[in-house]
This record gives sequence, structure tokens and C-alpha cells, in this order.
Amino acid sequence: MRDVAVVGFAQRQMPDFDGSPTCVEMLVPILAEVYEQTGWTRRDVGFWCSGSSDYLAGRSFSFVQAVDAIGVTPPVNESHVEMDLAWAMYEAWIKIQTGEVDTAVVYAFGKSSAGVLRRTLALQLDPYTMTPLWPDTVSLAGLQARAGMDAGLWDERAMAEVAQRSLTDAEKNEHAIRKGGSSVEDLLARPMYADPLRKHDCSPVTDGAAALVLAAGDKAREVRDTPAWISGLSHFIDASSISNRDLTRSPSAANAAAAVDLDGVELAELHAPFSHQELILRRELGLADDVRINPSGGALTSNPMFSGGGIRIGEAAQRIWSGEVAKGVAHATSGAALQQNLLCVLESSTGKGGA
Repeated sequence: MRDVAVVGFAQRQMPDFDGSPTCVEMLVPILAEVYEQTGWTRRDVGFWCSGSSDYLAGRSFSFVQAVDAIGVTPPVNESHVEMDLAWAMYEAWIKIQTGEVDTAVVYAFGKSSAGVLRRTLALQLDPYTMTPLWPDTVSLAGLQARAGMDAGLWDERAMAEVAQRSLTDAEKNEHAIRKGGSSVEDLLARPMYADPLRKHDCSPVTDGAAALVLAAGDKAREVRDTPAWISGLSHFIDASSISNRDLTRSPSAANAAAAVDLDGVELAELHAPFSHQELILRRELGLADDVRINPSGGALTSNPMFSGGGIRIGEAAQRIWSGEVAKGVAHATSGAALQQNLLCVLESSTGKGGA
């Protein structure tokens, strides 16, 4: 297996698209930023892969317009996934493993504020038995949270403690759109939004985009003194039907954790759009108590669709680059109630090629 590292990362997150009508206008400055970080030009990129959704954009082949941001003359080696940036990164990692290319840029974008996000995401559910009922994601998360509370796995205070820590940590994150620590008691005093969830228990609707840069071997060392080497990469999926799952568990997350080496992890960036989901992920991943969780504030403080999971990888990589940690894990999820889960282990030492 080839040693591959994350060597570049840029993001933009906002509560609305601040008047910008196209994804191209948002992507151009992000791509310019990763060029500046790496010292590359477009001709240095061997492969491009994007993540987005036509359902979110409200038009077919929405990713084609985004290609204008990277330029197509002369022709480029490009692909697309109807998934989060993290899965686009997975495809790019595989492309590099084939030996066809040594470098890749992956990017993703989404304008969540264009419609009613919680209703749009019902299209992820089983199309025969669930989607026709249009159960929204917040209501389904409320059912999941209640199931865990009824089983004695967590309570409202535990959920509020997750939110309080996330909001406090987000004060140091310039990209977070919700921040400002409050006491657990103040959070518990706030009104219910979707019982037993309060608004701070749910990720805010967020527009945004992000990009990651991957490079193999010496190409990575040319860019960073301490590249964030990908030493483990794994993803699994559970049944799409809510009725076929124990919502208090996430077998796909546990399976992903079993496929990688999490020993010695110091930091975990978990893509948990709801406070109780962080509690589920901590247990399924078997994270030790001393592992720092979401120092960026996590998805509870900003969660742009189709780049929120990839941003977790970028946030973890930045702390490897800075020398703050030597080993971290980033997590991405997709689908309702933690249906699909991806783990990416990053280390400061030369990677093992992946898992």
C-alpha cells in the first residue's frame, strides 16, 4: 500500500449563502487557498473528486457546474460522488493507491438553506416504506435520543454537557456559525424543539464548501514538514430502514472501528449532527476518556451538508500538521440516525498505507 497524506485543507461555512448564486463562486477562493498552501497549480493535481447532491441543489447534474471552478482546459481527470466530502476523499485515496496518480484534490459543497433541509433529507430513507411518510431527520433523531434515554444509556444532562463543551470549543473556531459557551443548567432551561431535543442538541442548517488535498510519499513531504498520514481508512453501512435497527447502537461505526487501529488516538473529530449521537459514537468506537473530542466544536456548531464529514478530516489533519497531536481519528456519517459511518486515522509518522 502507498503512503498517502492529507496536506491541504480549506473551508467556508455560513448560516446562508450570503447572496452568492453559484457554487463556483464559493469554490474558487477555497481552491485558491489550497493552491497557496501547497504551492501547486492546477497542473500539479493528478485527480479531482467532488461530493454534492442534486436533491439538495434542486437540479440534475449540479456537480457539472462546479467543475468550472477547477477549469477543464486542457481536460482534467475528474469524478463525482453523491456523498459527503469524506467519501470523495476515499475514492481519491483509492485512485492514488492504483499508482495512476500521486496527487488529488477533493472538494464538496451544499446550499442547505435553499429549502427545508430536514424534509429534503427524508429522501435518504427507504423509498418504499419510509420516504412516502416524510419523517424528517430532526424527528427521527428525537426518536433515537428518546430510545437511548428510555434504555438508561444517557439523559438530558449528558446531552447538554456535549452541547456546552462544543459551544465553548467553537469560540476558538472562526468558521463555526454557532458558538458561545453557556452553563449546562442554562441549556437545560431552554425550551424543547423536538422532544427530547433542544435546538442546541441539533446541528444548525449550514451552507458551505470545503476542499482536501492528498499526496503520496515524497510529494506529501514536499508540501508539509509533518504531513497527516492516513494510516487507516474504513467505512460500513447499516440497513436503511429505521425499523430494522436498534437506534441506540451503530454497528457500522463499530465495524469501521474494528477495521482500523485506534490505539493511542489523542483526538477524535466526530461528525455527530445531534448531541446524543456523539455519545453513541464514543461507545461504538471505544474511545478512552482522555481522548479529546471535537476541539473544533464539531457538527453541533456548523454542519454544511456534503462537506461536514470531510471537514472533520481537515480539522484533525491541521492538528497533526501543527504538532498538537501525533495521532487522531476523523469520522463522517451519512444517512439517518448514523446509518453510514467512515473513519480516517491520521498520524504524524509515515503511514501504513491504510486499511
